[in-house]
Amino acid sequence: MYDKPAPLRSSLLGSPEQNRIDHGFFTRKGGVSDGIYRGLNVGSGSNDNQANVTENRRRVAETLNTPLSHLVTVHQVHSPDVITITAPLTGERPKADAMVTATPGIVIGALSADCGPILFSDPEAGVIGAAHAGWRGAIGGVLGNTVDAMVELGAKRDRIQAVLGPTIGPDNYEVGGEFYEQFIGTDSSFKRFFRESANENHRMLDLWAFITAQLQRAGVNASSLQLCTYADEDRFFSYRRTTHRKEPDYGRQISAITITE
Repeated sequence: MYDKPAPLRSSLLGSPEQNRIDHGFFTRKGGVSDGIYRGLNVGSGSNDNQANVTENRRRVAETLNTPLSHLVTVHQVHSPDVITITAPLTGERPKADAMVTATPGIVIGALSADCGPILFSDPEAGVIGAAHAGWRGAIGGVLGNTVDAMVELGAKRDRIQAVLGPTIGPDNYEVGGEFYEQFIGTDSSFKRFFRESANENHRMLDLWAFITAQLQRAGVNASSLQLCTYADEDRFFSYRRTTHRKEPDYGRQISAITITE
């Protein structure tokens, strides 16, 4: 028997036994990739051996009791765009950064390697969502748009639980002055998500708090696992860690959710 994935779970999103919702914030554990992609790399856009990526994705789907064909991911581009999924996708993956569905048996997933993966659930309505949000997507409105799309499928805003999975933490997300000015230029109240850095003209961004605040602004119940991708190399891939090491590429983990049949 191979080493199986061991996804993290939040009781807030529900469970198969309780309300037919299954999910997982997957780590690197349980995959077949090696080298810089060691573990459960599901990034089709990486330069990893694509046979390994396919097997890793199959293991994710198997963990959530669905065939690989029913694991749906999109081509993430830091956009505010949300797609409603009613059946498995075929052909080229559409460009978007979030999905919602009310169709049982389909797994929707968000890939990440520092940006925020957010899973959404309204078990009473049988509506779920998965979003990828870094600072650009969060400012651009992808989180509110995901909630709106769930409401269109019958979810109730005040019933929706949204959980932020493994994301780069406030002790490791240093940004320059130009970034800071651009960020607070969209809303001066965003200053509260920064603190001073030890390096001149730099600041530390609390992406956990920022994403959680944007979710709360959208009217849902929001929480965070508060797990840092940069700091925990054993469990998570990190784009910024790879960049600092000048490595040629990086893997991606997945956070995924499904309505069981």
